[in-house]
Amino acid sequence: MSDDRSSPLVLPAIYLGGLVFGFGLAISGMARPEVVLDFLQFDDFGLLFVMGGAAVVTGVTFAVGTRYLDRAPLTGRPYTRRLKEFDRNVVAGGVVFGVGWGVSGICPGAAYASVGIGNLPILWAITGMFLGAYIHGYARSLGGDAAGDASAN
Repeated sequence: MSDDRSSPLVLPAIYLGGLVFGFGLAISGMARPEVVLDFLQFDDFGLLFVMGGAAVVTGVTFAVGTRYLDRAPLTGRPYTRRLKEFDRNVVAGGVVFGVGWGVSGICPGAAYASVGIGNLPILWAITGMFLGAYIHGYARSLGGDAAGDASAN
């Protein structure tokens, strides 16, 4: 967002996308931890269709967008592929994320939508996410940036 050449429509597009995402999570039930936990326990496969539908829409959008447009519509930046190394930090982060999702029944994006549908106890989980991110950032600042330095592995 620090790029001065980006369109003034970037911020409204981000907010609109967030609203659509939040409504989609609320309507689909993904903002309700009990529904997510039923899915993770193989009792209800409805969320499989929600996630599959989202993956199909995203895949088609990226395939069509990158085929017919050489630059991003709002920023004007060319499409490039970012490669991230698959290292221990990716595995550790995935494990922590998965355990948190399994224990709480909610992922970070859905947590905010869950507040929007009146699930105020989820604020404890959101507090935990912020504390975990803060502690991780603090620990990395003490020990160097191992995740961003490929030679550290």
